[in-house]
Amino acid sequence: MNAVSPPPALDPMAPLRREWTRHTPAQRIGRWLIWLVCVAAVVWAVRSIDIIPEFLADAPEQMGDLLLRMWPPALSHYWPGVHNALVETLHIAPLGTLLCFVLAVPLALLAVRNICTIRPLNVLAQLGLVTSRSVNSLVWALLFVAVFGPGPAAGVFAIAFRSVGFVGKLLSEALEETAHGPREALRAAGAPWGSELLKGVWPQVQPAFWGIALFRWDINVRESAVLGLVGAGGIGLVLDNAINFFHWDRVATILLAILVVVLIAEVAVTRLRARLL
Repeated sequence: MNAVSPPPALDPMAPLRREWTRHTPAQRIGRWLIWLVCVAAVVWAVRSIDIIPEFLADAPEQMGDLLLRMWPPALSHYWPGVHNALVETLHIAPLGTLLCFVLAVPLALLAVRNICTIRPLNVLAQLGLVTSRSVNSLVWALLFVAVFGPGPAAGVFAIAFRSVGFVGKLLSEALEETAHGPREALRAAGAPWGSELLKGVWPQVQPAFWGIALFRWDINVRESAVLGLVGAGGIGLVLDNAINFFHWDRVATILLAILVVVLIAEVAVTRLRARLL
């Protein structure tokens, strides 16, 4: 009889020598394709915008010359022209924010499925929010300048319609995250629909509401400063005139005024958030 050979001994180190990979071959190929598409898009963009190398090489010298012309700022030009335009800008931002919430709150309520159960209304409200976000504030300002004429009224409506999508989107997300328990308890007790929102939903979204309001007002202060470039009133109109007439010392004064206002708004928003939230 032939002797049976013993089975080969198992190598205890074999699992440690196994090669582990983080991604499968298909995933690696997909990642490389994504990188390739991104690089091709950047190359295509650089070639299509027709950058002139001579202008890029001369840019530091031109910037230095511009800064020399802006110094020292013409602080005597601040009163009354820049001051009045700055006050007008500060009026545009809160009025536009207030009008924005008047429009955004109903759209946010209609866009949320756990509050509005009518599917077509959800779609229409979400379409309105997307439309508002997809159009830049300067484009809204151009449209309302054509409707109301040049002036702060166009700026207020431009700020409002631009902010509706931002505010409505964040507010609808906060409404979707609310707990259903308080509303169900109120409904079981026979409370009407308005009381459900006031007592069951509003306490849950109140911190988010005030946070969104302050954040959007801070953004609107910055955006309202440039709406005058297209005739929508505010300090942007004074800035555009100073640039067109090459009064660079006045431009420096206007930019300093805008910077101070933005810093004050940032501090005010931070303090209000700390008190309210």
